[in-house]
Amino acid sequence: MEFLRSENTTFSRERVLNIRGKLFTISTPQVMGIVNCTPDSFYPDSRSTTIEKQQKLIDLHVKNGATWLDIGGYSSRPGAEHISEQEEIERIKFAIAYALETYPDVKISVDTFQSGVASYALQQGIHLINDISGGLINPELFSITAAHRVPYVLMHMRGTPQTMAKLNRYDNILRDVIVELGTQLERARAAGLNDIIIDPGFGFAKNSEQNLELFSFLEAFQLFECPILVGISRKSMIYNTLGIDPTDSLNGTTVLNTIALNKGADILRVHDVKEAVETVKLCEIINYK
Repeated sequence: MEFLRSENTTFSRERVLNIRGKLFTISTPQVMGIVNCTPDSFYPDSRSTTIEKQQKLIDLHVKNGATWLDIGGYSSRPGAEHISEQEEIERIKFAIAYALETYPDVKISVDTFQSGVASYALQQGIHLINDISGGLINPELFSITAAHRVPYVLMHMRGTPQTMAKLNRYDNILRDVIVELGTQLERARAAGLNDIIIDPGFGFAKNSEQNLELFSFLEAFQLFECPILVGISRKSMIYNTLGIDPTDSLNGTTVLNTIALNKGADILRVHDVKEAVETVKLCEIINYK
């Protein structure tokens, strides 16, 4: 029945990133494990505020197949308290050092929009800056990241974690998000960034209904010709829609990650690496058959 199958481009294209002068190829979708070093994340079970918890979580993510680890020390939940750069660094410095030393083959990302934190992490040798503000809060992150020749995650957001919930008015959410991302993408490239990953920013300056509408058009973000990162793990677009809470949202996360893969996602950012890796493997088999 081979003649009935159409060519699938979602799982056959390759994305290539330059990481500190070495080429890194994304030939099939990858999984990024969240290492949350904050005491106030929206998902309580993900909070790793001690050295022991951070080490245990990093070990578990790598054991379960994470290609990337995303280390963050600033809570980005709506209304989160602002913290200083020094406090953010104190929260993440062990996790960075441990991950780099223990797992040299795993790529380490730091989730920050503060320039001093990004500079510190890059000087330690990390491989990716994940900026939830897409350069809007601290535009110097573009040039700082470019100087270290590592990729940059450009995410769509409005305002700050403290104000974003009030900034969710759109005329057309798909068009508006694409235009706003495109503007920041031009600025990032003008600052010298060549290797950019696009994140539509689910959960940031968007309510649950808007998140689901935007998600339904995920394939449209391929127009940027950049890798696409999807971070919907246990978020309110899942638990509000289903009338549950983050603790019970793994099944919903897996469902949406499956759809995301079939719409062109290159990287899944998740709390639950094992389940995401299994999702990628099964989708890959089906799409390659």
